[in-house]
Amino acid sequence: MSVINVERLTKDYGYGRGVFDVSIHVEKGEVFGFLGSNGAGNSTTIRNLMGFSQPDDGKVEIFGVLASSNAITCG
Repeated sequence: MSVINVERLTKDYGYGRGVFDVSIHVEKGEVFGFLGSNGAGNSTTIRNLMGFSQPDDGKVEIFGVLASSNAITCG
């Protein structure tokens, strides 16, 4: 089982901006670097992992639990 499982993540902000069809699988004990240039979608992907944003398509799971359904909301 993957600790972090991102399958076909898509978050579209229009005009070609956002994250499109990203898949990442990180197994227990792995070290994973997440690098990219400005505007590549790094922050958007992390926001989806943390549950701050919901994907337009695909799924994001941490330890088998959907990130968007277990987000901690403030306010």
